[in-house]
Amino acid sequence: MITSIWKAIRNGQIDPVYLAVGTESYFIEKTVDLLKNKLTDGELELSIFDLDEVPVDRVIEEADTIPFFSDRKLIIAKNASFLKAAERGKEKIDHDMKMLEAWLENPPSSSVTIFIAPYEKLDERKKVTKLIKQKAVLVEAKALQAQDLEVWIDHEARSFGKRIKKDAARKLVEMAGTNLTLLSSEIAKMSLYLGAGEEEISEALVEQMTARTLEQDAFKMLQAYLDGDISSALSVYYDLLRQKEEPVALTALLASQIRFMVHVFYLQKKGYHAQQISKQLKAHPYRVKLLVEKRQQIPEKRLLEVLGDLADIDLKLKTVSGNRERILEFFLMKRNIRKNTGPI
Repeated sequence: MITSIWKAIRNGQIDPVYLAVGTESYFIEKTVDLLKNKLTDGELELSIFDLDEVPVDRVIEEADTIPFFSDRKLIIAKNASFLKAAERGKEKIDHDMKMLEAWLENPPSSSVTIFIAPYEKLDERKKVTKLIKQKAVLVEAKALQAQDLEVWIDHEARSFGKRIKKDAARKLVEMAGTNLTLLSSEIAKMSLYLGAGEEEISEALVEQMTARTLEQDAFKMLQAYLDGDISSALSVYYDLLRQKEEPVALTALLASQIRFMVHVFYLQKKGYHAQQISKQLKAHPYRVKLLVEKRQQIPEKRLLEVLGDLADIDLKLKTVSGNRERILEFFLMKRNIRKNTGPI
């Protein structure tokens, strides 16, 4: 578990070699920050290498050089692409794998080297991949599954001495998205706001203090529109106009959200479960989970109708002059007219 690795670092139990694998940058950045903080003793000796630009030999040479100003130096080796599958002859840099394999057998204690492989998976057939996973501390920086994300939010809140219920955690994800760095920042901000007097991060506090992204606002507007809550949809729309968002861009974003929903529901009908759908569409599992739960509430036929309407609006916005803000506004109001005049 990554939390046990972080606990060991905080306690000063630091290994000479780490390997961070995965696309969730938060876990990688936090591991690096913990190492930096623990190794800082007066002045931190830090070297950063991009292995897409320099051979791994340079990393090894630096690691073998005795530090001048501290007991241990920190070396960050980014983009360890030699650990993943690649076409022969397509490699940018010629890395000395024999040299790396020999070095991994006995790395110096005077340096701490972290190899960063920001990829979903490595080539497990390679000897160097097997060896580095055996000799290094493996930091798995994988995107969290839906249920794990809520657990992580609760754990993060507890690290600030606060509690957060499931409804509040879900609202936080709906408003801020699934980026762990952003979520951590929002939890820290709310914890600071509460101070020592209160312990619970409530759903109301989340709604009050969470910084909304354009994508989340667009999703909220679309969801309100599909639910028939036109006043809420218009309220979000007017808010976005005040922020100088363009109707053309908003229309494109709404259409993108609809297409994503259609893809999710189609794959669900084919028998895919949420985790398979997230992999197929390369989307965060939590986002897929929320939509899967809403499938029965939103007919697929309705989504396709809305998508067609948005295509017409996009054409009008790009060909009609004048007050273009009204075009998307009338679209949002049109749903209310349809709802009041009978079934669609």
